[in-house]
Amino acid sequence: MDFAWSEEQQAFRREVIRFAQQELNENLIERDLHEEFSWDAWRKCAKFGIQGLPIPQEYGGGDADMLTTVCGLEALGYGCRDNGLIFSINAHMWTSEIPILKFGTEAQKKKYLPKLVSGEWVGLHAMTEPMSGSDAFSLLSRAERKGDRYVINGSKTFITNAQNAEVIIVFANLDPEKGAAGITAFILDKDTPGFTISKKLHKMGLRTSPMAELSFVDCEVPVENLLGKEGGGQTIFTVSMEWERICIMASHLGAMQRMLETSVKYAKERRQFGQAIGNFPPISTKIADMDIRLETARLVLYKAAWLKSQGKHALREGSIAKAYVADACIQQALDAIQIHGGYGYMTEYQIERELRDAISGKIYSGTTEIQKKIIAGFHGLSDVPSAAPARREQG
Repeated sequence: MDFAWSEEQQAFRREVIRFAQQELNENLIERDLHEEFSWDAWRKCAKFGIQGLPIPQEYGGGDADMLTTVCGLEALGYGCRDNGLIFSINAHMWTSEIPILKFGTEAQKKKYLPKLVSGEWVGLHAMTEPMSGSDAFSLLSRAERKGDRYVINGSKTFITNAQNAEVIIVFANLDPEKGAAGITAFILDKDTPGFTISKKLHKMGLRTSPMAELSFVDCEVPVENLLGKEGGGQTIFTVSMEWERICIMASHLGAMQRMLETSVKYAKERRQFGQAIGNFPPISTKIADMDIRLETARLVLYKAAWLKSQGKHALREGSIAKAYVADACIQQALDAIQIHGGYGYMTEYQIERELRDAISGKIYSGTTEIQKKIIAGFHGLSDVPSAAPARREQG
């Protein structure tokens, strides 16, 4: 395993940072306050090629492997302070683009992927329900085959990109008697009759990323919009989450690097008792802890990405990375706030927002507790069958 980025990857990283710092941070304090999604920044990212990084060139993408994708997203997280925008981009890529790429028909790929890659369309997936969160496959939403259509009824909650989406990957149970084996995925267009955005949701963090509840009432989907095969929803969801849990954490690494550098700069400039506060052991120790935490987070995430780039399964490694990096980013923000003291608590210093945004990392894409269930499952210890593989597949 080579721990050095290639010259091409390093150049790409520098260009992403330059682009993000110059183009994506305008009026962020105000946009966070008013929960405003930046369409301008979204389109700029798409034009740059962010949304299409892992998608083949034939559909307009960059054809990057996962390591290069992680490299780009880490750089984006470093240069762009709008964590909500980055979260929306990740949700779009891993829960709509990847399922269509991996399981869609050629007709579905040609219809949806180019517009998702170009940023013209925003995608999402609708899995979580009011009564099924961590128990992801206990869906109450139902689908019924009627002739050349599937009729979907149900509701979804905590759905990222809901207000902006043109393409919805919706999961419903086609055969409840089969339990999780009956769950099926469908591609839904925004203007499909019976589909509505029922309630806007307001969040503690990631406030520039829209979220809402969805409702499906006798929503008719053409047979050709079946994604994968009937009963294949569990596999689609698992593959999607394996990509998401690795890649969505990459931007956290960038944010952790930014918080470390900001804290070092402040510790050198801020003077108390006649000297820079960085000379005091409580502060210098925090700086050292932040550096150790960042390097450790990089190692676990890079390993998971490397395995995927080698064509191997990384469910265990992805869960380890997701659980560790989520916790590490929160502690990084707490240390940065403590080093900055009262200024760290103020909105204008933009550190308190880092903490609010980071906390969600322990919840989305499977809570930290669920990640540990998955990890324990590889040792035969988990009591959640769907989250506990009987064996570890590496190839």
